[in-house]
Amino acid sequence: MNSILPPHIAAHEPARPDPAHAESAQAQPLLELRQVSKVFDGQDASAHVTALSGFDLTLHAGEFLAVVGASGSGKSTLIDLVAGFTRPSAGEVLFQGRNVTGPGPDRVVVFQDHAVFPWYTAEGNVAYGLRRQGVRRKEARAQAREALAQVGLKDFVKSWPVALSGGMRQRVALARALVLHPSILLLDEPFASLDVMTRHMLQDQLIALWRESGWGVIFVTHMLDEAAYLADRIVVLNPPPRGLRGQEVVTIPRPRHRDDVALADIVATLENHMRRSDENIDKNVDANISGAQL
Repeated sequence: MNSILPPHIAAHEPARPDPAHAESAQAQPLLELRQVSKVFDGQDASAHVTALSGFDLTLHAGEFLAVVGASGSGKSTLIDLVAGFTRPSAGEVLFQGRNVTGPGPDRVVVFQDHAVFPWYTAEGNVAYGLRRQGVRRKEARAQAREALAQVGLKDFVKSWPVALSGGMRQRVALARALVLHPSILLLDEPFASLDVMTRHMLQDQLIALWRESGWGVIFVTHMLDEAAYLADRIVVLNPPPRGLRGQEVVTIPRPRHRDDVALADIVATLENHMRRSDENIDKNVDANISGAQL
């Protein structure tokens, strides 16, 4: 099987900047959010909803970043901003030093509900983005078949989504991202609705694809063990205005093992971040109630 990876990426090799260029890679993030705020307007000022406030974040080429946090902390909004689906109310979202002004094939999203088109076969779904880019039908289908083979679906290229399991449909979504050769892969809780065994299988498949592809990855999840197992770095978000609660760098060598006690230690640290976040929220609520009673 021919690989559809770009020629400068060797299959099965870790996707990391050359050590000789490590300093410049660190100085030039692939993605940078500078003091980003996002406010969704309501019918009046009292109904406005702040999703992110004064938020800073960087992502480097080949880095796997996980984002965790309580509901309402802006995790999905972060994905939408980087993808270009929405614009910040304040601040800048920079991709390779340029402002993100809209969606592009260099930033591809995989959603929780896999979002495959029911009226296309698996092959048609994966070829769709290529066809939108002007790739000829025959070539697009050939690349789609290669991508499906890379995610273990070579025998299902002509299958309709209704005939595929949830895990298989999610692999179609991964193949659709892979075939576009994005610089950044954005995943918004992509495995949350799957059973444990399927989720573990797809986690490992994602890691293999990431190591081959050279993507920068932003992976949103509410599962702390998933974040610890997958990521190089984990950021913990609070609801605004507290924003970024903390960051954890995961230095555990790959391949990782889910029963590694070091992963459990990272999960415990993340739980502590989350617990302090919840305690602060409760204190603020209590203070507001007390003030109202006065």
